[in-house]
Parts: sequence; structure tokens; C-alpha cells
Amino acid sequence: MLTFQVISTEELKNKLAKGEKLNLIDVREEDEVAEGMIPEAKHIPMGEIPASLDQFNKDEEYIFICRSSGRSGRVCEYMSSQGFKVTNMTGGMLEWTGETKPKK
Repeated sequence: MLTFQVISTEELKNKLAKGEKLNLIDVREEDEVAEGMIPEAKHIPMGEIPASLDQFNKDEEYIFICRSSGRSGRVCEYMSSQGFKVTNMTGGMLEWTGETKPKK
């Protein structure tokens, strides 16, 4: 079985507050990110991840985000099977209390 790390919304918020450089990937759909996403996150919808592997570096870690952490968990399973270092933000945007901004 493949494994990946998890991070809580509070842990992630604390890392961002400390100024840590993180690779955040929001895998929600366009209409969902239009309502707001974590400012530091990059938007790549879940269905586009397999075709976007060239945008990822196996030497870096990526934190995946969705609405409730289900889709991002599936993306983590897939990315882990491809040899990437991945973390799932548990609770998703439903539990996120930090800053958000609409996708541009």
C-alpha cells in the first residue's frame, strides 16, 4: 500500500505564517476555486494532474488541497505511485480558517 503524509489546516497555516516556502496545489474545480483559494496555492484541477506531471519535480514535496480532503487524498495516492513526495491537507478548504483569495 502506498503511503503519504498528512497535514492539518492549522499546521499548514502555521507554516505559511512562518514564511515557509511550500508547494501547494489546489485540485478543486474552476467554480470551487473562484470562491477562494489559499493565496500561495497553484490551481491544477484533479482531472488535469496526470497530464501535468511535467510541472512537478520529484526532489520537491507537494501539499494537495481540495474541498474536504477526499479528492486530494486520491491525487496523493496517484502522485505517490508516480514517485513524488506528497502530503494531503486533511479537512480541506471546509476546515481552512486562513486567508483566501479568488482565483485570478
